[in-house]
Amino acid sequence: MVNASRSDWPELPLNDWRATYATLHMWSQIVGKTRLALAPMENHWWQVALYVTDRGLTTSPMPCGDRSIEVQFDFVSHQLRIQTSDGAERLLPLESMTVADFFARYMNILRELKVDALIHPSPVEVLIATPFAQDRQHAIYHAQAARQCWLILLSTQRVMKQFRGRFTGKQSPVHFFWGSFDLASTRFSGRRAPRHPGGAPNCPDRVMVEAYSHECSSCGFWPGDENSQPIFYAYTYPQPSGYAERRVESPGRYDTQLREFVLPYEALCAAPRPDETLLQFFQTTYEAAADLARWDRAALDRVASSGTR
Repeated sequence: MVNASRSDWPELPLNDWRATYATLHMWSQIVGKTRLALAPMENHWWQVALYVTDRGLTTSPMPCGDRSIEVQFDFVSHQLRIQTSDGAERLLPLESMTVADFFARYMNILRELKVDALIHPSPVEVLIATPFAQDRQHAIYHAQAARQCWLILLSTQRVMKQFRGRFTGKQSPVHFFWGSFDLASTRFSGRRAPRHPGGAPNCPDRVMVEAYSHECSSCGFWPGDENSQPIFYAYTYPQPSGYAERRVESPGRYDTQLREFVLPYEALCAAPRPDETLLQFFQTTYEAAADLARWDRAALDRVASSGTR
């Protein structure tokens, strides 16, 4: 495996990032709720996720009557780009502004484009769900911090796609969930899971029930928030006996509070070969879940080919 240069795993300036995160999290929820309103339902809510691109995050094209609409966070030019399939385009600068102002300007653009998207006007999966139109607390956007976070997402996606290629069973795309603000990829054993208890803050239990309807092993990257450091993570649902005690071949460890394996971003950056270290973290945590839960790995894992085609 060819390892990436250290510039692909840049420092995330936490002082600037934490303020930016609080604002960008709410902005991404507003855009993500457009996808929730317009895209047809898919299993595990896959239709609501955003995707990492070579410039930022996108909704991908969403159906809108006889047209489609796409919304992209561009972290190169720092603009929100809204485009429709009939050639219309609007740009909203990404700069420091309140969530309330962003929400008002974004909704005005949708109305101007005649896009009818019924958006629930409050955030989910946060402890304090201030309605977007009333949120004047979160208003900081540091362009460099947003760009650095996107570059980490881009590099993480590169490794996750290589990891994803090792599995032939049902698995999710590599996608970004705006509720929890993390990049994730999930593998499934093929068996149904016990009903999830729910409990995510300001989020109906039915959301988690659908998300975890089947036995799964998930991994991803979460860039931290106002109080926490950025981490890579891996967990399984339901969690089999012995999972927490399983040794993983990386600087990762099991966090008893989060009930998942974590690999601090800082530890990855200190590793001699970051891509290889991250791939090893994803692989060994998956193996812990699959072996202990007795997944049919002979049927689900791709055997490496010795030749090329």
